[in-house]
Amino acid sequence: MWNYEKRLQYPIKITTPNAKIAQFILSQYGGPDGEINASLRYLSQRFAMPNRKAMGVLTDIGTEELAHLEMVSTIVHQLTADLTMEEIESSGFGNYYIDHTNGVWAMAAGGIPQNACEFQSKGDPITDLFEDLAAEQKARSTYDNILRVVKDMPEIADPIRFLRAREIVHFQRFGETLRTVQEDLDCRNFYAFNPSFDMPSFCSCETDDDGGKKEICEKN
Repeated sequence: MWNYEKRLQYPIKITTPNAKIAQFILSQYGGPDGEINASLRYLSQRFAMPNRKAMGVLTDIGTEELAHLEMVSTIVHQLTADLTMEEIESSGFGNYYIDHTNGVWAMAAGGIPQNACEFQSKGDPITDLFEDLAAEQKARSTYDNILRVVKDMPEIADPIRFLRAREIVHFQRFGETLRTVQEDLDCRNFYAFNPSFDMPSFCSCETDDDGGKKEICEKN
């Protein structure tokens, strides 16, 4: 399914370790809006998509989130490499160090472990795509917050800006995908799985001379 090119999507070379900043960056590894949950969300939701184009978009973006996961973990690894015990203790990194040494472990900046309950795979393409749009905006907001903290650290800020830009592109692609899914629905059925009790009238759609759709309804 995948071809793995053994290089980062964006180069990362951090020369100055900083355990405090690493704890902030960890949130985009295993936090509620992080890259693990993003990848699992999209690669799970793709099976419910009603057409191959929509399924392909979720596969593409879910795969790219794995590349972003690799980038974030690389940043964390380089920020925590070669730390002295004094640096670990003074930066507040001690609790993490006791449990994980300098390993990369999925957690939010607040210390909460990664949790699959923080994303949803509902099986309704409209519902799932709206969640995906919100997820990309939340991830972009988190990167905004990180950039405010690391704005004077170009070695960290540059790859974070790249990741933020990709979240914006993903948001746009999910918006396009949502429109393609909705275009396949009829005039009354705004939702992909519209229950019968939401249809008080018998309605059908016809295409007019201009290629548009018009609604024909009869009372039950």
